[in-house]
Amino acid sequence: MLSTENDLSSEEITDSKLIIQNALKNHEFIVYYQPQYKAIRGQLASAEALARWKKPDGSIGMPGEFIPYLEEGSLICELDWQILSEVCRFLKQRMEAGKEVVPIAVNFSRNHLDEGDFAARLCAKTDQMHIPHELIHVEITESSLASDSERIIALVASVRAQGFHVAIDDFGSGLSSLSMVKDVDADILKIDRSLLSDNLANDKDRIVLESIYDFANRLRLTTVAEGVETREQLGFLRTCGCDLIQGFLFAKPMLEEDFARICSRQATALGTDENASEDILMVQPRSSAMQLLTEVIFKKYPLVIFSNLTRNSYYMMTYDNFTTTSCPSAGVFDELIEHGASSMHPEDQQLFADTFHSDSLLAAYEAGQECVRIVTRQMGDDGIYRAVETADYFVKSPDSDDILVITLCQNV
Repeated sequence: MLSTENDLSSEEITDSKLIIQNALKNHEFIVYYQPQYKAIRGQLASAEALARWKKPDGSIGMPGEFIPYLEEGSLICELDWQILSEVCRFLKQRMEAGKEVVPIAVNFSRNHLDEGDFAARLCAKTDQMHIPHELIHVEITESSLASDSERIIALVASVRAQGFHVAIDDFGSGLSSLSMVKDVDADILKIDRSLLSDNLANDKDRIVLESIYDFANRLRLTTVAEGVETREQLGFLRTCGCDLIQGFLFAKPMLEEDFARICSRQATALGTDENASEDILMVQPRSSAMQLLTEVIFKKYPLVIFSNLTRNSYYMMTYDNFTTTSCPSAGVFDELIEHGASSMHPEDQQLFADTFHSDSLLAAYEAGQECVRIVTRQMGDDGIYRAVETADYFVKSPDSDDILVITLCQNV
């Protein structure tokens, strides 16, 4: 076993580097796979590819023995590409045999920023093996974001534009920044194992985790909890709305042939078979239920507007398939109505303006109406008029005396 650089003389360090370089050249690094399971039901969902060093004597070297030496130069990039090639070979082999496959996450060093053509090379590697891009998840560490955020943001955008999913790894390991998660257009957030310390016995630890999963769910990020080792941790993570579990509780990193057997039978995680009989409505967290409800609302009402008549303000939530997308997302309510009226058919403009002016709505509220609803013809972004139903519902907030309105719009 190689020692760390702090334990070695300069001559020994040089020898260790040569040994590692030769190991890379001789393809002595192999892939171990650690499965990722759905938190609620325990089904296999995906996996992470992990580099291991199979030494000439048959022993297995862990990353701490070789990563520090490879990171000093571009050799770490060569290792990343070797791991990707092995993952693609594994996936291709199974697909050609008609066997089940799941997405595989591959770690990539920040050193790839200096390659310049990372996304193009990623495409070339996967396309050569005829691997669908959605089967490869590109993992970048949180520390990479902190060190060179602008270039990482650009790299992530170029990778996602090609259909790959991107995961932020080790979130919460010490450099966490909500602005990084906001600015990086990732798909997956992997929560570092350090946040599960002391089996979540501390109230503050639980509050921090709850907050992380709450904002991740609201950003529609798939969440993965790393290092899950106890049922207590699993139970708490379920209440937080965590999507995927990765850790020794379910499975340790394993050789390719062992992972292949798990894929073939689409195994349920060890010790979770009993969950198959549980009612999903009883075990899912409230945040997941609210997310499902929101999805349903958006299917029927692709435009939802929250307004405060007392303060003459609004903000909106829009989906992808509404008639028009030109309206500002927040601002003055009466200006919103004026803007909306201008997009209506000339014969409907006055009706819309009179019905939804703040004074008219306040009068309707005072008269005890629960909803104001009309159908008008609105011009879409394509220049075509379509019938649109607009319904304003009066609601009451327990924290304010303001008169609030929720507007639901749908194409009819």
